[in-house]
Amino acid sequence: MEINGKTRLCGLIGNPVEHTLSPLIHNTLAEKMGNNLVYLPFPVEEKHLEDAVAGAFGLNILGLNVTVPYKSAVMPYLTEIDKLADEIGAVNTLVRSEEGYAGFNTDMPGLFRAMQSDGVKIDGESVIILGAGGAARAVAFLCASKGAKEIFLLNRSIEKANEVAAEVNALYGDKVCAMELNRFRELPKWRYLAIQCTSVGLYPNADAAVIEDEAFYEMIHTGYDLIYRPEETRFMKLVKKAGGAAYNGLKMLLYQGIIAYELWNGVAVSEEAASEILDLLKEKVSVS
Repeated sequence: MEINGKTRLCGLIGNPVEHTLSPLIHNTLAEKMGNNLVYLPFPVEEKHLEDAVAGAFGLNILGLNVTVPYKSAVMPYLTEIDKLADEIGAVNTLVRSEEGYAGFNTDMPGLFRAMQSDGVKIDGESVIILGAGGAARAVAFLCASKGAKEIFLLNRSIEKANEVAAEVNALYGDKVCAMELNRFRELPKWRYLAIQCTSVGLYPNADAAVIEDEAFYEMIHTGYDLIYRPEETRFMKLVKKAGGAAYNGLKMLLYQGIIAYELWNGVAVSEEAASEILDLLKEKVSVS
């Protein structure tokens, strides 16, 4: 594409950002959809976060993604925060308005769209969430808001799990039950949708799973791992070995980016374009 005086700029702020796949998503989308737009990663030190947001607005930057460790820290510098992002307590997409940037969370809608794409439903399901960090908290809100029958939040620290359960239950009723990881045998004996939200199994420590006991995986009909490197995690292998279906987090990465792109540009991205970019992402991940 030709970069000229009408080219709009979007980007990613975080620390680190060097290994992000977001430029591949957004620059490919811009090319396919004929938008005069370029997307770049911007490493930002914590002490410069407020300046970065104000500077981006002053430079007429159309929109920004936000990654770790600033998804919550950026919120005080925004003029408006979407309801879902406010509930989750994390923002990953900034959309320019006349006064400043509005904050959105496209991670959870991205996960939901990925699950829909894979034919996995949340409504009416009994769900196990592994972990109680920021990602697990967001997933708990998503599952509660999308009609999960019940949610079991399993974590090494019961205190942290209790905190997340209390926050979600305050808005959605008594949907979430916090449990210690090693008490999984006390779960009601039926088949679950399990969502793996910890960093255990992330490359290069690909041979680890947060629960190794094969008895746990016999309870899972579908496993979703938010990790996408490696392509097949130990968690996924154990789910499949026990006869369940398993998916990684690459589609979530794809769709959170697509939703951000749609917000910035006021467009709808086709599933055909999404599929083409997913193939590019798979190729990139497989060789990195």
